[in-house]
Amino acid sequence: MATTTAPKVIRSARQQEMQRMLAIFGGTPVSPAPVPFMSTALTQADKDAVNSVLDSGMLRAAKRCEELETRWASMTGCEYAMTCANGTVALQLAYEPLVQPGDDVLVPAWSYIATVSMVVARGANPVFVDALPDTYQIDMRDAARKITRNTTAIAATHLYGCPVDIDAVESFAEEHNLAVVYDAAQAHLATYKGRKLGEFGDAVTYSLYATKNFATGEGGLITCNEESLAREIALLRSHGETEKYLHEQVGYNYRMNDMAGALGCSRLDRLIDQTVQRRRVANAYDRMLRQIDGIIAPVATPGSDPVYHLYVCQLDLRRMNCTRDEFCAALKAEGVPTAVHYPRSLPQQPALMKWNKNDNPVADGLAQRVFALPMHHDLTDDQIRIVGESVHKVAEAYRN
Repeated sequence: MATTTAPKVIRSARQQEMQRMLAIFGGTPVSPAPVPFMSTALTQADKDAVNSVLDSGMLRAAKRCEELETRWASMTGCEYAMTCANGTVALQLAYEPLVQPGDDVLVPAWSYIATVSMVVARGANPVFVDALPDTYQIDMRDAARKITRNTTAIAATHLYGCPVDIDAVESFAEEHNLAVVYDAAQAHLATYKGRKLGEFGDAVTYSLYATKNFATGEGGLITCNEESLAREIALLRSHGETEKYLHEQVGYNYRMNDMAGALGCSRLDRLIDQTVQRRRVANAYDRMLRQIDGIIAPVATPGSDPVYHLYVCQLDLRRMNCTRDEFCAALKAEGVPTAVHYPRSLPQQPALMKWNKNDNPVADGLAQRVFALPMHHDLTDDQIRIVGESVHKVAEAYRN
């Protein structure tokens, strides 16, 4: 009897001792200063670019927005790029010409709400498609199970900066004659099998929100490759106006302004180098987390080159005697802030429960397990080390 119970007693005592070493229980933290979760600082060049617009007095969408559109089209491999007020209206502008009220649209169950809310705003019906458990992207096998006779489009998010399986999406869309909108709000400059994201789909949308890899505070971009679609989006963006006070159709005022355009042009100069740095940090995290039992690192879609807007791990709850939130609280005490993207799947959002059929178990489960580690271009080697040591320390203390 003693030989069978002794290992459990020893393991329990060791675990208790390790938990007492956690900073959240009074132990010494790995780092007394928290690792910055993100980096959004502006340079003097950014400020000068905005001030030049202020000095000019031309504050509306003008030459700087046009410059940003031209440069973005070149960098993302598309024919047409159009600035707009933010990433949410970018989605609305993309959906409106491609989706009709009453249509069914396949949408990810695991994404930010704007991907789906703008489908609802169009008067269409979202049909939730489950996520893949490793890449977090839309599961095209589940999409095949959920397509209806009224399905006319699919919206796929390049979530966390990782492209979806574009080959699978494009093949599926071609087979079923579906329009394709890619939500690339988090995926600036990501590529798929060596190709730029703007080469694919009917339209691609981007957010330039303050925390994005490429940010103007508020702002958005829509890209496409068909002239007629670009024209319709441009009309919708600006009251359907073809010349001053001549309106061909009803539209909106969803324009960007030249201050945001100038800031975007300035920050675009650094985006390639900053993306390289994000990938370097992600590679370091991958190496560290592979050594930590109970922590599941993100997996990239085969053939993709992610840009890591977020580095999102999973806690293997079968290996831990704590919840995800308890684990994250312990990390914060060690000096490593985290964030949860997202605390619930989209079908579980109160605003979208009408369309919830409780058939997205992977997405629902991810809401209990995922957490994001600090990820940005300014992380130092020492800060990366602190993150790794902290995750290892907390995992050791809470592992079964």
